[in-house]
Amino acid sequence: MSDAFPRPWPHHGSRHEPSLLLFRPRWDMLENPRTGERLERLVLETPDWVNVVARATDGRFVMVRQYRFGVGAVTLELPGGMIDRGKAPRAAAERELREETGFHATAWTALGHVEPNPAIHDNRCYQFLAEGCALTAVQDLDPGEDIQVVLQTEDELRAGIERGEIAHTLVLSALARVIDLRGVIARPRG
Repeated sequence: MSDAFPRPWPHHGSRHEPSLLLFRPRWDMLENPRTGERLERLVLETPDWVNVVARATDGRFVMVRQYRFGVGAVTLELPGGMIDRGKAPRAAAERELREETGFHATAWTALGHVEPNPAIHDNRCYQFLAEGCALTAVQDLDPGEDIQVVLQTEDELRAGIERGEIAHTLVLSALARVIDLRGVIARPRG
């Protein structure tokens, strides 16, 4: 076993490919510091994201049900979305909660961020807790959105995770910052 820690790989240039709507492919020429070999590696330049763990005034969690193209199924998730360039994460969290659900929160807590897939994405997902949420508006969905708002108790959330209905990694990581999910075992769907 080596005592040497992994080191950053020297960067020897990049080339971009056309945008893919949500991502912009970038190929970086990098040098493995251990072997000296130069390798081309894909990075998907991706806007930062935000997820909101929203609790209504009655204590239930504000969730959204929507069709996800990648898995070809309707999923149950937290409100969230992309952060517009130059905007603060909290402003995006407030906007996404309002647009996707019609709810407004009286108290906000930043929960930190995660790196969704650091192997190929260069973005972060900022997570927030929104408390004292009340329905104050109608949904204001984008043309590509079809979202149903669902209010669930903590027990209903746990059951949904166990049934595999809530399986989105970013959703689970945000929920785990608010409620204790130890002992909740997800069962495969299907």
